[in-house]
Amino acid sequence: MTENLNNLAKLYHSQGRYAEAEPLYQQALDIAEQALGENHPATVKIRENLQTLRQQQHPSS
Repeated sequence: MTENLNNLAKLYHSQGRYAEAEPLYQQALDIAEQALGENHPATVKIRENLQTLRQQQHPSS
């Protein structure tokens, strides 16, 4: 489930559809943290993807 959400978010992200991608990344991250733990490689990757998206939305942050 988290992989599907992350992949769809990545697709939206690549299309510049940031407002649609962010909640999907967040949902995937929430699920991954609960199911796999905060330090699992899949969880870390989703967190990095979300952080990258947020940096692209707000470059000065």
